[in-house]
This record gives sequence, structure tokens and C-alpha cells, in this order.
Amino acid sequence: MTKIRNMEEFARLTGISRPTVSKFFNDPASVRVSTRNRIEKALEQYDYRPNIFAINQNRKLTKNIGILVPYLADPFFAEIARKIERRCIDAGFWPILFSAHGEQKTENDILDSLRSLKPAGALLAPLGRRSDRAALEQFCRAVPTVLFDSNIEGIGTAFIGSDNAHFVGQIVEYLCRTGEPPCFFEMQPVNPNANKRRNAYIAVMERLGHVPNVLRVEGGGWDFEKVGYEGALAMLDANRLTTNTVLCSNDRLAIGFLTACYERGLKVGYAEGCALRVAGIDDHPFSRFTCPPLTTVAQDYESVSNRSTETLFQLIDSDGPPATRVEMLFEGRLVMRASA
Repeated sequence: MTKIRNMEEFARLTGISRPTVSKFFNDPASVRVSTRNRIEKALEQYDYRPNIFAINQNRKLTKNIGILVPYLADPFFAEIARKIERRCIDAGFWPILFSAHGEQKTENDILDSLRSLKPAGALLAPLGRRSDRAALEQFCRAVPTVLFDSNIEGIGTAFIGSDNAHFVGQIVEYLCRTGEPPCFFEMQPVNPNANKRRNAYIAVMERLGHVPNVLRVEGGGWDFEKVGYEGALAMLDANRLTTNTVLCSNDRLAIGFLTACYERGLKVGYAEGCALRVAGIDDHPFSRFTCPPLTTVAQDYESVSNRSTETLFQLIDSDGPPATRVEMLFEGRLVMRASA
């Protein structure tokens, strides 16, 4: 079988003009039926597939959509990126997914690479406090951009995320209503969401007439389960808990906390004989499979991913950015399971 290296060779072998062949690959319906049949028959004969990425780059407006998340190994980001990717494909765009691996330099390098790909737009979940604000601002001036999950004020044309204050209000009120008021178990914050959750916890506890108790453990980065596990062991061994109810800043920390409880022989739950109640925030994809299953507040993955992509598509189709930055927050849903 003849090996065809590019579209020019394919056009020469088929006897069809290069512009017509290019037109077919951009939109098969745009060429005559007889010509389309000839091209499709030749594709079967020579088993040729064009470099769609190169074709895309030659357009004035590409169909590329850049998607950047802080840490793709985190199942939360994997799930929301999967939904965003599917929406982009269904809308006829070509999603290109990147992970910053929790590193500012990697995030900056990805932003530079994305700009060179001439994307029609981008969906960014920035690192947050570790991000280079100047690099993000420069990128967002050049590319229609919607931020999701982690909001950095004034960056991007829009932000779509979750109402962290509402999340925390639901879970704290539930825990206070059904048992002892919770302490708040956290690590060094890696993005603005963590700070918002802590501040909301303090505000809700004070509103309910309780004394807030924030317990921060050592450790940083994105290995939340390990930080939660090691921090909880140290805390349990030092007898630092002043309540039998623990609200973790996120479900991944809670998963580590549950493992530490198991190792120390502490039964978790609200049934008779349980030593502690443990809850989290996010409804991490693994939370229903912990032992015991984790009580939490569910992120609205579907709404955040759908509205993020819809907003970006509107920006791409519009003549320019809106007069004011768009912000939309989705509320969470309390999920009561056996841990609390």
C-alpha cells in the first residue's frame, strides 16, 4: 500500500485539487456528492488520515479548547475534566487537557504552550495561591478564558464554581444538630477554596453560639490523603481533639483521617460504641466507598462543567468580552452516610 505523507500527495494521487480535498476535510458536506464519494473511496484505498491538528492550526479561529487543572491524579479534577472534555467534543471542539502537577512553573509553561496552539478558548482551574498572577493575566488577555473551581479575582472573563460558604453552612448545621459541634481539620491551604471553607466554618459556628476550633496539620502539596493520615495520627496521639466530631476541609483529607482512626482502633460513625464522627466536603468519587462511607457535601459536578463550557462557547461566539466579569456559584447537597 502506498504510504501518503501529506494532503498534497493524497490530492495528486486522487487527481482531485488540493483546495477541494482541504474543503472536504473541513466540511464533507461542502463538496459535491460525486467528489465526496471519490475522496471517501480513495481514503479506503490508501488508508490516509490527514493531520487534523495541522489543519486546525491553519484556521483563523481554531477549534482547539485548552483545559488546565492543578492535579489530574485528583479524582475530583479527573471527573470534572472528563465532563468538560465530553461537552467540548459534542460541540465540535478539540479539547486539549493539561495538568499543572501542583507546580507554578509547569502551569506557566502550559499557558505558554496553549497560546502557541491558538486556542478558540480555554477553561482553567488555576493552582490558586501558587499561581503566577501576571502569567494568568497575560494569558487571559490573549485567549477567551473561563475559570472554574478556583477563583482568582479579576482573572479571566468568567468564573464558574461552588458556593463554599453554602457547603460549610449545610454540614456544620447538620453536625451541630445531630451531635457535638465539630472542630475543623485542615492543612496548609493550596487554593482559595480552602480559606473560604475555614472562614465559613468560623462564621457558622459563631452564629450558632459555638466556639470555633480550627486544627491545622503540617504538610503541603497535593498528597492530601497522606497529609490527613499523618496529621490525624499525630493529633490523636497527642489527644488534641476537644470534641468527638471532626469536619475535614475536604474529602481527601477525611479519607486520610479515617485511615488514622482505623490504625488507632477508633470506631467512626454515629452508632452506639463509636468514638468519633468524621465528615468531609466535596463528595469525592471515592467517598461512598470509604469505611465507613463518608458523610459530606456534594459538589454539583454536572452544573459546574456544563455552565463552564456553555459560558466559554458564548464568549467564543460573541464579538468581545462582557462589560463585567461573570461569576456563578452552585450550591452543594448534603450527603448523609455512616461516618457522621
